Amino acid sequence: MRDVTTTRSAARVPATDAPVARVLPLLGVPHLDREFDYLVPESLSAEALPGTRVRVRFAGRLVDAFLLERAAESGHRGELAWLERVISPEPVLTPDLLRLVEHVARRWVGMRSDVLRLAIPPRHATAEKTVPEAAPGPGALPGPVELPVGWSDHPMVARFLEAVTGGLPARAVWTAPPGRDWASALAALADTIRRRGLQVLVVVPDQRDVDRLTAACREIVGGGVAGRDLVADLSAGVGPSARYRRWLRAVRGHARIVVGTRSAVFTPLPEPGLMILHDDGDDSFVEPRAPYPHTRDVATLRSSLDGTPLLLTSVDRTPEIAELVRAGWAHEIRPEPGLVRSLAPRVVATTDLDPGQARDVAGGRTRLPAVATAMAREAIDVDAPVLVQVPRKGYIPTLLCGSCRTPARCRRCHGPIRAGRMDAVYGPVELACGWCGAPETGFRCVACGSRALRAGVVGAGRTAEELGRMFPGVRVRTSGGGEILESVPAEPAIVVSTPGAEPVAEGGYGAALLLDSWALLGRPDLRAVQDALRLWLGAASLVRTASAGGRVFLSADSELPVSQALVRWDPQGWAVRELADRAEVGFPPAVHLVAVDGPAEALADVIVDLPLPEGVELLGPVDLPAGEELPSHESVEDPERVLLRVPPPLLDHVATELRAMVVGRSGRRHTAPLRVRLDPVHIG
Repeated sequence: MRDVTTTRSAARVPATDAPVARVLPLLGVPHLDREFDYLVPESLSAEALPGTRVRVRFAGRLVDAFLLERAAESGHRGELAWLERVISPEPVLTPDLLRLVEHVARRWVGMRSDVLRLAIPPRHATAEKTVPEAAPGPGALPGPVELPVGWSDHPMVARFLEAVTGGLPARAVWTAPPGRDWASALAALADTIRRRGLQVLVVVPDQRDVDRLTAACREIVGGGVAGRDLVADLSAGVGPSARYRRWLRAVRGHARIVVGTRSAVFTPLPEPGLMILHDDGDDSFVEPRAPYPHTRDVATLRSSLDGTPLLLTSVDRTPEIAELVRAGWAHEIRPEPGLVRSLAPRVVATTDLDPGQARDVAGGRTRLPAVATAMAREAIDVDAPVLVQVPRKGYIPTLLCGSCRTPARCRRCHGPIRAGRMDAVYGPVELACGWCGAPETGFRCVACGSRALRAGVVGAGRTAEELGRMFPGVRVRTSGGGEILESVPAEPAIVVSTPGAEPVAEGGYGAALLLDSWALLGRPDLRAVQDALRLWLGAASLVRTASAGGRVFLSADSELPVSQALVRWDPQGWAVRELADRAEVGFPPAVHLVAVDGPAEALADVIVDLPLPEGVELLGPVDLPAGEELPSHESVEDPERVLLRVPPPLLDHVATELRAMVVGRSGRRHTAPLRVRLDPVHIG
């Protein structure tokens, strides 16, 4: 619809009170990511409030913008243009949200306009008319806090809830015990806060988790109309109109429990009681759009800025969370002693029983060792389903030690060794580091000393068919890809699932077989082992307890620290050791890695012109890792990457210099694209 101004320019009269509006146009251009002053006509003065969406004329065209503040006068010496229109009188950009947006843009070297597009959903006028106006809530109610249902075996949660309802910036970490339904546990916790008169925001990785947690929350608040009114789910899958309507219900205080995916972390709440982020190790929390912030880091930043209490939960423990606990920024909510051991299944790693079979599994010469076959048959004999986890196809081939299959790493920066080409007779040739580009002329494995190399591959396409032949008469089902099962009944069956798509079994699985573990561990990625443990724990937690006959088979060497973490069910201890190991070699989260991607000529300017303080190490340039591409710039041939290894105290300084460089290039109309990413999940 064509925009129509309220009055002609000659008839406009400036507002009598604060006639100057400071506006942030959504232009998407780095050097124009700043405020501009406009005159507010008296006819729009009542609606042109800070935080509202407006439309202004910029360089001869009408553009959308946010009104940040009103002022009595402007520092601009020339004539000011008029504010053309107030799109909506709804003040969606609150002061706290604006401050968070500015910090996110500054830290991740981005534009505020890009962050605002992530934080605030597009407007739908009909939705604004159907949602009732905001009503003052009861606020935090006095009195002791009741212990949530199902949390009696976590005595520390009572003190945490007292701090939350008392208005303190409490921050805690909780690792779900094996077999515990995390959705029901978080729903009970959220309902306790809701009944105290406060709102709860829960952020989960994907739509599947949103549906599961929303159902649990609506059931615990009473179901029916109450469940629909009190619990709002925010995700892109519901459509733009419904999402904006539900977002407004949260912003206006009607929805008391808000569940959503990564962009929901920005949702402003009038009565915030608690923010929960579940499963921070999931890659879905990495925003694929500029400036590429990680949801976990946005949540911790928001908690630091406005004091919103924060609870970080998962079935595993990432080194990033271990660092928060080590630094005392967050405290751990521990269960009663012995609880985890009593709920965990019995885990058997390959070499606990037969080293020969372990070598067969790693080399791909047998699909299912005898011990795993026996576990599956025992579970089927007691009418229990069996879960078989197989790595997803399509992992990028990497180079492994030909003897022990440890990933080949650079001696200079510990990046992955890559081969320029593969020779059928001589194997990989032209070896070089994928991060710093240093050639590798004398590879020797750091684990066993072998000089042999092999390519890491995955071959799991016929798993379901093979198991069907091995277990005639037993139903074989698959979950993953385009068809994901939500649950399976308590009956004899074999469920073949890709990691993360495991359905819940009624009464728990009798056994879980975690196959091709070497394929997960051998990926050329800093977080390969971390991701593998997370996926194993997620599958193993669906298995019955050891006392009820639950068994887990892991096709990985039992002497590996990650295998021991699963056998002992100790993700916290593994994360602490992993954090120490990364600090020793200079990996996140002990340091920050900033990736700058672009064509060779643009990166050459970065290397020469960027002033780096002492202590910042520059690695590269190297070819852009396989699977990565510069968005909207498919025409760029042979893009490259430069890595900056930055100590945490220097991050703000380096981010400021990088932003100045990006803004300067934009102002000089450089067309060669540059992309800056802080701590990318896939470094190379």
